[in-house]
Amino acid sequence: MLSRTVQFTTGLLKPEFLQLSFNSGIKYFAPPKNYDDIEIPERPRLRVYEKVPMYPPNLKPPKMQKRLRYMRGPENLHNTLQLKQYGVIATGGGRMRFEHFEMARLVVARHLDMKRMFAIWRIDPPWQPVTKKGQGQRMGGGKGAIDHYVTPIKAGRVIIEVGGKCEYPEVHQMLKIVAERLPFQAEAVSQEIMEKKIADEKWQEENNQNKYTMKYIIQNNMGGCHKFISSFDHKWYGKYL
Repeated sequence: MLSRTVQFTTGLLKPEFLQLSFNSGIKYFAPPKNYDDIEIPERPRLRVYEKVPMYPPNLKPPKMQKRLRYMRGPENLHNTLQLKQYGVIATGGGRMRFEHFEMARLVVARHLDMKRMFAIWRIDPPWQPVTKKGQGQRMGGGKGAIDHYVTPIKAGRVIIEVGGKCEYPEVHQMLKIVAERLPFQAEAVSQEIMEKKIADEKWQEENNQNKYTMKYIIQNNMGGCHKFISSFDHKWYGKYL
Protein backbone atom coordinates (compact mmCIF):
# COMPACT_ATOMS: atom_id res chain seq x y z
CA MET A 1 0.00 0.00 0.00
CA LEU A 2 1.47 3.32 -1.11
CA SER A 3 0.74 6.60 0.65
CA ARG A 4 1.75 10.19 0.03
CA THR A 5 1.01 13.48 1.82
CA VAL A 6 0.39 16.89 0.20
CA GLN A 7 0.78 20.19 2.12
CA PHE A 8 -0.48 23.58 0.91
CA THR A 9 -1.27 27.06 2.27
CA THR A 10 -4.87 28.23 2.44
CA GLY A 11 -4.15 31.94 2.01
CA LEU A 12 -6.08 33.08 5.11
CA LEU A 13 -4.87 35.59 7.75
CA LYS A 14 -2.25 33.16 8.88
CA PRO A 15 -0.88 30.22 6.98
CA GLU A 16 -2.48 26.91 7.80
CA PHE A 17 -1.25 23.59 6.60
CA LEU A 18 -3.70 20.87 5.63
CA GLN A 19 -2.62 17.33 5.07
CA LEU A 20 -4.37 15.16 2.53
CA SER A 21 -3.37 11.54 2.28
CA PHE A 22 -3.93 9.52 -0.86
CA ASN A 23 -3.85 5.74 -0.67
CA SER A 24 -3.35 3.62 -3.72
CA GLY A 25 -2.93 -0.09 -4.01
CA ILE A 26 -4.67 -3.33 -4.85
CA LYS A 27 -8.41 -3.35 -4.14
CA TYR A 28 -10.34 -6.52 -3.41
CA PHE A 29 -13.94 -6.89 -4.55
CA ALA A 30 -15.94 -9.98 -3.69
CA PRO A 31 -16.99 -12.01 -6.73
CA PRO A 32 -20.63 -11.70 -7.81
CA LYS A 33 -23.05 -14.29 -6.48
CA ASN A 34 -23.68 -17.29 -8.71
CA TYR A 35 -27.32 -17.85 -9.68
CA ASP A 36 -26.84 -20.65 -12.21
CA ASP A 37 -28.76 -23.14 -10.08
CA ILE A 38 -31.92 -20.99 -10.01
CA GLU A 39 -34.64 -21.65 -12.57
CA ILE A 40 -37.40 -19.11 -13.19
CA PRO A 41 -40.81 -20.86 -13.38
CA GLU A 42 -43.22 -20.31 -16.27
CA ARG A 43 -45.53 -18.24 -14.05
CA PRO A 44 -43.35 -15.96 -11.91
CA ARG A 45 -46.20 -13.89 -10.42
CA LEU A 46 -48.46 -14.77 -7.50
CA ARG A 47 -51.52 -16.59 -8.75
CA VAL A 48 -55.03 -15.32 -8.13
CA TYR A 49 -56.86 -17.03 -5.27
CA GLU A 50 -60.60 -17.60 -5.23
CA LYS A 51 -62.67 -15.36 -2.99
CA VAL A 52 -65.04 -18.21 -2.05
CA PRO A 53 -63.95 -21.87 -1.86
CA MET A 54 -65.52 -24.17 -4.44
CA TYR A 55 -67.87 -26.80 -3.04
CA PRO A 56 -69.66 -29.61 -4.89
CA PRO A 57 -73.06 -28.52 -6.26
CA ASN A 58 -74.91 -30.90 -3.96
CA LEU A 59 -73.17 -29.63 -0.79
CA LYS A 60 -74.35 -26.64 1.19
CA PRO A 61 -71.46 -24.39 2.36
CA PRO A 62 -70.89 -25.34 6.02
CA LYS A 63 -70.76 -22.77 8.81
CA MET A 64 -68.04 -22.83 11.43
CA GLN A 65 -67.29 -21.56 14.92
CA LYS A 66 -64.68 -18.87 15.52
CA ARG A 67 -61.96 -21.35 16.53
CA LEU A 68 -59.47 -18.72 17.62
CA ARG A 69 -56.96 -21.48 18.34
CA TYR A 70 -56.25 -21.55 14.59
CA MET A 71 -54.40 -18.22 14.89
CA ARG A 72 -53.00 -18.56 18.43
CA GLY A 73 -49.50 -19.67 19.32
CA PRO A 74 -46.49 -20.37 17.10
CA GLU A 75 -46.43 -21.94 13.66
CA ASN A 76 -44.54 -25.24 13.88
CA LEU A 77 -44.58 -26.36 10.24
CA HIS A 78 -44.43 -23.53 7.66
CA ASN A 79 -41.92 -21.36 9.53
CA THR A 80 -38.86 -21.64 7.26
CA LEU A 81 -38.04 -20.35 3.77
CA GLN A 82 -38.14 -23.15 1.21
CA LEU A 83 -36.27 -21.12 -1.41
CA LYS A 84 -33.66 -19.98 1.17
CA GLN A 85 -33.86 -16.41 -0.14
CA TYR A 86 -36.45 -13.76 0.87
CA GLY A 87 -40.02 -13.54 2.11
CA VAL A 88 -42.61 -12.07 4.47
CA ILE A 89 -43.14 -13.72 7.86
CA ALA A 90 -45.93 -13.06 10.35
CA THR A 91 -44.78 -12.08 13.84
CA GLY A 92 -48.29 -12.18 15.28
CA GLY A 93 -51.54 -14.06 14.75
CA GLY A 94 -54.46 -12.87 12.67
CA ARG A 95 -56.75 -13.53 9.73
CA MET A 96 -56.25 -12.71 6.07
CA ARG A 97 -59.24 -11.80 3.93
CA PHE A 98 -59.47 -11.86 0.15
CA GLU A 99 -58.65 -8.13 0.04
CA HIS A 100 -55.30 -8.76 1.72
CA PHE A 101 -54.45 -11.48 -0.81
CA GLU A 102 -55.20 -9.09 -3.65
CA MET A 103 -53.15 -6.31 -2.02
CA ALA A 104 -50.09 -8.55 -1.73
CA ARG A 105 -50.53 -9.88 -5.27
CA LEU A 106 -50.80 -6.42 -6.84
CA VAL A 107 -47.84 -5.00 -4.89
CA VAL A 108 -45.63 -7.92 -5.91
CA ALA A 109 -46.79 -7.75 -9.54
CA ARG A 110 -46.00 -4.01 -9.64
CA HIS A 111 -42.43 -4.32 -8.32
CA LEU A 112 -41.38 -7.78 -9.53
CA ASP A 113 -38.93 -8.13 -12.40
CA MET A 114 -40.34 -11.25 -14.06
CA LYS A 115 -37.24 -11.83 -16.18
CA ARG A 116 -35.13 -12.75 -13.15
CA MET A 117 -37.49 -12.93 -10.13
CA PHE A 118 -40.51 -14.95 -9.08
CA ALA A 119 -42.85 -15.18 -6.09
CA ILE A 120 -44.92 -17.98 -4.53
CA TRP A 121 -47.66 -18.21 -1.91
CA ARG A 122 -46.97 -20.13 1.28
CA ILE A 123 -50.53 -19.97 2.65
CA ASP A 124 -53.86 -21.46 1.63
CA PRO A 125 -56.63 -19.43 -0.05
CA PRO A 126 -59.51 -18.22 2.17
CA TRP A 127 -61.30 -21.29 3.54
CA GLN A 128 -62.69 -20.52 7.04
CA PRO A 129 -66.23 -19.04 6.92
CA VAL A 130 -67.11 -16.01 9.04
CA THR A 131 -70.80 -15.45 9.69
CA LYS A 132 -72.57 -12.17 10.28
CA LYS A 133 -76.13 -11.10 10.91
CA GLY A 134 -77.78 -8.24 9.09
CA GLN A 135 -77.85 -4.82 10.67
CA GLY A 136 -80.80 -4.17 12.99
CA GLN A 137 -81.66 -7.82 13.66
CA ARG A 138 -82.59 -8.91 17.16
CA MET A 139 -80.80 -11.52 19.22
CA GLY A 140 -81.61 -15.14 18.53
CA GLY A 141 -82.89 -16.74 15.38
CA GLY A 142 -79.91 -19.02 14.91
CA LYS A 143 -76.50 -18.48 13.41
CA GLY A 144 -76.17 -15.77 10.80
CA ALA A 145 -75.34 -16.23 7.14
CA ILE A 146 -71.78 -16.55 5.84
CA ASP A 147 -70.37 -13.07 5.21
CA HIS A 148 -66.85 -13.83 3.96
CA TYR A 149 -63.98 -16.33 4.17
CA VAL A 150 -60.60 -15.90 5.83
CA THR A 151 -57.31 -17.72 6.27
CA PRO A 152 -56.08 -17.94 9.90
CA ILE A 153 -52.37 -17.19 10.37
CA LYS A 154 -50.15 -18.04 13.33
CA ALA A 155 -47.00 -16.25 14.47
CA GLY A 156 -43.96 -17.39 12.50
CA ARG A 157 -45.93 -18.39 9.39
CA VAL A 158 -44.33 -17.60 6.03
CA ILE A 159 -46.81 -15.61 3.92
CA ILE A 160 -45.00 -15.24 0.59
CA GLU A 161 -41.55 -16.02 -0.74
CA VAL A 162 -39.56 -14.23 -3.41
CA GLY A 163 -36.66 -15.87 -5.21
CA GLY A 164 -34.59 -15.55 -8.35
CA LYS A 165 -31.45 -13.81 -9.50
CA CYS A 166 -31.64 -10.84 -7.15
CA GLU A 167 -30.25 -9.43 -3.92
CA TYR A 168 -32.16 -8.58 -0.75
CA PRO A 169 -31.98 -4.74 -1.19
CA GLU A 170 -33.80 -5.12 -4.52
CA VAL A 171 -36.86 -6.80 -2.97
CA HIS A 172 -36.76 -5.32 0.54
CA GLN A 173 -39.00 -2.34 -0.23
CA MET A 174 -41.58 -4.53 -1.96
CA LEU A 175 -41.73 -7.01 0.93
CA LYS A 176 -41.83 -4.19 3.47
CA ILE A 177 -44.90 -2.66 1.80
CA VAL A 178 -46.71 -6.01 1.92
CA ALA A 179 -45.76 -6.60 5.56
CA GLU A 180 -46.97 -3.15 6.67
CA ARG A 181 -50.39 -3.54 5.01
CA LEU A 182 -51.27 -6.94 6.46
CA PRO A 183 -53.90 -7.06 9.25
CA PHE A 184 -51.35 -8.47 11.72
CA GLN A 185 -47.73 -7.82 12.59
CA ALA A 186 -45.30 -9.06 9.94
CA GLU A 187 -41.80 -8.34 8.69
CA ALA A 188 -39.67 -8.73 5.58
CA VAL A 189 -36.81 -11.19 6.08
CA SER A 190 -34.06 -12.98 4.24
CA GLN A 191 -32.44 -16.32 4.98
CA GLU A 192 -29.47 -14.58 6.63
CA ILE A 193 -31.76 -12.49 8.84
CA MET A 194 -33.66 -15.58 10.00
CA GLU A 195 -30.47 -17.48 10.77
CA LYS A 196 -29.10 -14.52 12.73
CA LYS A 197 -32.35 -14.19 14.69
CA ILE A 198 -32.28 -17.88 15.65
CA ALA A 199 -28.64 -17.62 16.69
CA ASP A 200 -29.34 -14.50 18.79
CA GLU A 201 -32.24 -16.18 20.61
CA LYS A 202 -30.09 -19.22 21.33
CA TRP A 203 -27.23 -17.05 22.60
CA GLN A 204 -29.53 -15.03 24.87
CA GLU A 205 -31.03 -18.20 26.31
CA GLU A 206 -27.62 -19.73 27.01
CA ASN A 207 -26.05 -16.55 28.44
CA ASN A 208 -28.98 -15.27 30.48
CA GLN A 209 -27.78 -14.51 34.03
CA ASN A 210 -31.22 -13.69 35.42
CA LYS A 211 -32.84 -16.92 36.56
CA TYR A 212 -36.21 -15.23 37.09
CA THR A 213 -37.48 -15.72 33.58
CA MET A 214 -41.15 -15.75 32.67
CA LYS A 215 -41.06 -19.53 32.49
CA TYR A 216 -39.54 -19.80 35.98
CA ILE A 217 -42.07 -17.33 37.45
CA ILE A 218 -45.10 -19.10 35.98
CA GLN A 219 -43.94 -22.60 36.83
CA ASN A 220 -43.30 -21.64 40.45
CA ASN A 221 -46.48 -19.53 40.83
CA MET A 222 -44.51 -16.53 42.05
CA GLY A 223 -46.76 -13.75 43.35
CA GLY A 224 -49.76 -16.01 42.92
CA CYS A 225 -49.72 -15.44 39.16
CA HIS A 226 -51.82 -18.55 38.53
CA LYS A 227 -54.88 -16.61 39.68
CA PHE A 228 -54.85 -14.09 36.84
CA ILE A 229 -52.80 -15.50 33.92
CA SER A 230 -54.34 -17.25 30.96
CA SER A 231 -54.22 -20.96 30.34
CA PHE A 232 -52.17 -20.22 27.22
CA ASP A 233 -49.46 -18.63 29.39
CA HIS A 234 -48.88 -22.01 31.03
CA LYS A 235 -48.06 -23.35 27.56
CA TRP A 236 -46.11 -20.48 25.93
CA TYR A 237 -45.04 -18.50 29.05
CA GLY A 238 -46.30 -15.11 27.93
CA LYS A 239 -44.65 -15.19 24.52
CA TYR A 240 -47.81 -15.48 22.43
CA LEU A 241 -51.23 -13.94 23.11
